[in-house]
Amino acid sequence: MEKGRIIFLNGVTSAGKTSIVEALQDREDVFFYVVANDLFQEMVGERYLRDNYWKYLSEVIIMMYHSAKLYSDMGKNVIIDGILVEREELKPHYLRLLEILKDNPLDIVEVYCPLEVCRQRNIIRGDRYENQSQEQYEIMAKDIRYSARVDTSACSAHECADQIIRELLKKK
Repeated sequence: MEKGRIIFLNGVTSAGKTSIVEALQDREDVFFYVVANDLFQEMVGERYLRDNYWKYLSEVIIMMYHSAKLYSDMGKNVIIDGILVEREELKPHYLRLLEILKDNPLDIVEVYCPLEVCRQRNIIRGDRYENQSQEQYEIMAKDIRYSARVDTSACSAHECADQIIRELLKKK
């Protein structure tokens, strides 16, 4: 059985990852299952997250990667909506992702948005704190090998989804 493609949308909060996921799921030419940091974080009780956020989040992130691998192994395409951060609890996060998915077709897409735009989006959303994107950027993994880059400050979510499909799935 052919393995499903895994596309990891990597970017800070409010960069536009989830909007791109929704735009990809609107398409009729390709289907993806979605695994997301936010969805997996909900699997952990609030009390545990308050007590030791990074311990429990790091455990569930690794489980998320194994879930993506399982879907791919079953021939299903997967989108990972997340962020590769290098916290002590996850180090070496990026290398762990690559090790878990070493036998699966993985593309990492940089979802870029200027931090000031992310800050404004955080304020408007109201469910993130103002400087959350900046703080995430400071701990984001370095030297990631990206397969593609989209800029959500210059393109709509649907335009970014079109670019991802064109560059990653419809290569000639």
